[in-house]
Amino acid sequence: MTIIAKRITLALTTGLLTLGTLGCSEERLNPIPKAQISDTVSFDTPARIMLQVNGLYRYVKTGGFLGGRVQVHSDIRANDFINRTNNGVTGLLVWNHTVTEQSQNDVINTWGFGYQAINQINVFLDGLTANTGKYTAPTFPATFAATALGYEGEARFLRALCYYHLLQFYARPFADGNGSRPGLPLRLRGETNNDNNALARSTVAQVYDQILLDLKFAEDNLPLTPAAGIATTRAHRNTAIALRTRVLLTMGRYADVITEANKLVPAVAPFVAPTGVPHALNPSLPAVFTSGTTPENILSFPFTAQDAPGTQNQLAFYFLPPPLGNGEYSLNPGAGGILNDPRWAATDTRRTNFVQSVTSGTPPSTEFYLRKYPTGTPYTDPAPVIRYAEVLLNLAEARVRSTNTVDPQALALLNAVRGRSNGGTYTAASFASSNAMADAILLERRIEFLGEGLRNTDLLRLLQPIPGKSSVGAVNPTDALYIWPIPNTELAANSLMTRN
Repeated sequence: MTIIAKRITLALTTGLLTLGTLGCSEERLNPIPKAQISDTVSFDTPARIMLQVNGLYRYVKTGGFLGGRVQVHSDIRANDFINRTNNGVTGLLVWNHTVTEQSQNDVINTWGFGYQAINQINVFLDGLTANTGKYTAPTFPATFAATALGYEGEARFLRALCYYHLLQFYARPFADGNGSRPGLPLRLRGETNNDNNALARSTVAQVYDQILLDLKFAEDNLPLTPAAGIATTRAHRNTAIALRTRVLLTMGRYADVITEANKLVPAVAPFVAPTGVPHALNPSLPAVFTSGTTPENILSFPFTAQDAPGTQNQLAFYFLPPPLGNGEYSLNPGAGGILNDPRWAATDTRRTNFVQSVTSGTPPSTEFYLRKYPTGTPYTDPAPVIRYAEVLLNLAEARVRSTNTVDPQALALLNAVRGRSNGGTYTAASFASSNAMADAILLERRIEFLGEGLRNTDLLRLLQPIPGKSSVGAVNPTDALYIWPIPNTELAANSLMTRN
């Protein structure tokens, strides 16, 4: 039985809807749990379908996946953080590159949570199609066909998001062989039994092709302007476009990045998305992380005290010092760490707002922590997925790499992000070549998205070594641990699965 089949939930997401009083003795002997609703009636009303869509987000934003762990694991692989607690549960093996096929808290769990979300999405998509005959008056409004397409767009967006992040850990970068290397088992139908266990890996390119197909469908069918209050927590058209700029940049398809980003970014400042949700850089960067609902937040996953990421998954738990967090990781003050880079100005508000120093011990020593996520227990900081600042820098990098010039629009985009935080501005004369400008954009990404989970992908997509830190050596692109191993749980269940 696959990981997915073991974890499959055929009923509606827990805690959202309950059935009425049980009506016969058979039901009393074999009751449906009141926190769930049977799959036989889960598509019977618009409300039940909508609640299933909400449930899909809950699977994707689970703390073990995009609610915290993915962002943490992506950042601590590189050299900007130092492990303080030697806790194998909170990423020690990820930090020092000693993960194995048996590593439960990272290799196994990330794969399991990712594929669990994918399967729940597939089950929903299968049910949405199978039940189209029910979508008639008087239970359903005449407009429900369009609504259903929007729901399918949301589900396919989330599936693309899951596959993209799994690729970043478990498959070779697209640049290694132009996507010809082994990718992931591409599961596109809901699995509710032991069938389809044996599924070979698609190539990296084939998985990316499916991601782009899903995002194209999402763009074509998601609402241009979502309902009030959900513009930053549910996918809409601009969300799909923004994610596609990231995917295409990861693939090195720079001309296509420009095409997509131009839908969201005007040619000249002020940079505000011209259609749909008017995304723009928020004047206050700290507000982007405290509320998660600014014009800059294209997608963030919200949490409440009743819907928290879970123990040892929370971003603040990892990065904040005690007593608010657990101080699992401090910022690397040594050579190579971004904190020690002289190009990160002391006046930069990303340093003054997001770096906290703590002095303790005898003799006293000072450690530095990231306080981008400021909320202590129960850790309800929104988990960032994609921001408008990233779209601007995606476009800037794509223009520089595609034109091989110190591109004027790229310069304006870079300065918009850097200047917002008082980090200084560049002129064309600041760069001796297009490569120097591309390096400056990568530096800006490293500062801007510190602790948001982009660092690992930025290194791997360019086939750069993962830098060493402290006592941990660098990992070169030719090293086996440049990517994670396939978990032993998948290897045991899937007879066609191959090792990395």
